[in-house]
Amino acid sequence: MCATCGCGDESGTRVTLLGAPTTASHSAHEHSDHEHSDQEHSDHEHHLLHADGPDHDHSGHHHRNGAAAAGADRTVMLEQQILAKNATLAGGNRRWLEDRGVLAINLMSSPGSGKTTLLERTIASLGDSHPIAVVEGDQETPMDAMRIRAAGSPVVQINTGAGCHLDAAMVLTALQALDPAPGTLLFIENVGNLVCPALFDLGEAHRVVLSAVTEGADKPMKYPHMFTGADLVLINKMDLLPYVDFDVDRFSGDVRQLNARAGILHVTATAPGGLTQWVQWLTRALAAHRQSDDHLDRVGRQG
Repeated sequence: MCATCGCGDESGTRVTLLGAPTTASHSAHEHSDHEHSDQEHSDHEHHLLHADGPDHDHSGHHHRNGAAAAGADRTVMLEQQILAKNATLAGGNRRWLEDRGVLAINLMSSPGSGKTTLLERTIASLGDSHPIAVVEGDQETPMDAMRIRAAGSPVVQINTGAGCHLDAAMVLTALQALDPAPGTLLFIENVGNLVCPALFDLGEAHRVVLSAVTEGADKPMKYPHMFTGADLVLINKMDLLPYVDFDVDRFSGDVRQLNARAGILHVTATAPGGLTQWVQWLTRALAAHRQSDDHLDRVGRQG
């Protein structure tokens, strides 16, 4: 069990490349930043949780001999170790993505907010002008990955089993299988959850949080860590606003109170023209990413 969030161990995680050969090229990842052993790839190191010594009773989590405080200390230390290890792997992912000029976006929301529909419509809007690839995260089934493949983009499905979030090690494995082309716009659709995905850096360039009007306007204050870390917040299903109790001003004000730098856009993934602002934001992000890559190339040549 994960000390950070309590989700089940990663032994149930499966990574599937849909509609492609089972053996993908790993050559792009064979460099110093990603030369990790199998030990390092066991990202949560759950075996550490069972090294508590004789004072820990796993049958009922009862701490004998006054060990409860020590157990709490170990839990905090394990959480720090897990997040520190994840950050190291995420840094390696980020360097590889930047070296290849891939713009990665971590798309997060609660279940049912419309992430997959948003991606389908985004692929339809931008797929002809920009290469797009997707890493799909769900606890079970390849259903969303099949929708993305039908929309026309390469996709890898990560099924986390009992896990409630993606982490950098899972994304590393997905990148090795997906092997996105230089200049790709890469979407990482995280597991539907407003809690734990906020804790785990995946190596993305931007974090986008999607919230639907059908969920209620109280989500930013109930789940502050998710919104505090966002670069952009999308309010989806705006076409349903007349039929639900959702206060746009309250929601936007709470987001700005938590995170003044986050952009806020209104979208409707299923309506014609409902993604105009989102597509414009992506186009600007891609242009800025290319300019940054060009600058780094010039600096490299001068050096």
